[in-house]
Amino acid sequence: MKVGVIVFPGSNCDRDMYHVLQDVFKLEVKYFWHEDKLPKNLDAVVLPGGFSYGDRLRAGVIAAHSPVISDVKKMAEKGMPVLGVCNGFQILVESELLPGVLLKNTSLNFMCQWTELIVRNNKTPFTSKFKLGQTIPIPIANGEGRYYIDKQNLEKLKKNNQIVFQYGNNINDSVFDIAGICNKEGNVVGMMPHPERAVEPEINPKDNTPANLVFQSLIATIGARK
Repeated sequence: MKVGVIVFPGSNCDRDMYHVLQDVFKLEVKYFWHEDKLPKNLDAVVLPGGFSYGDRLRAGVIAAHSPVISDVKKMAEKGMPVLGVCNGFQILVESELLPGVLLKNTSLNFMCQWTELIVRNNKTPFTSKFKLGQTIPIPIANGEGRYYIDKQNLEKLKKNNQIVFQYGNNINDSVFDIAGICNKEGNVVGMMPHPERAVEPEINPKDNTPANLVFQSLIATIGARK
């Protein structure tokens, strides 16, 4: 099982993600620079958190025009699982792989704390091991994490079952408590909280089991396709 971790100038969670995928879940992982071409034998791609291009203009917008995104789009169209976490979610939105936008938090502060997610869609490659309504203790770390989408398109998200995660306590005033969504096909998922920071008991003061299911779901999905 081969997973690519995309690295942009300003990424700072790429090593965390690499460590979890390789050392915790024993997957074959490789970094890809934002100018690289992606090989066709990848099973999944992850866009990690950070501050790509220093969040200039707005978070994720410059990275969304990186050469590697063209390959990510092509692979996503073919059904390959793609996960964007925090800045990765922002990049997926700015590249129009996912709808909506991530705005500055209402407080205008960078928020770094633990929160709780509620699973609303367990049909994606990253949530298939969850039960609907299951909760996940998980940390957030963002300054532009407030998800927004207009009412008409929010109804489309609901109708198409594209709302993957909601906040149990909406800490940043995201529309409809949204913390993560997927594309209509379900293979591209973006989420603001950091599952890679919650899978190991040494750094999770609560319960690390739920966050593990994000990656166990991916492994099960890839395995079923082999």
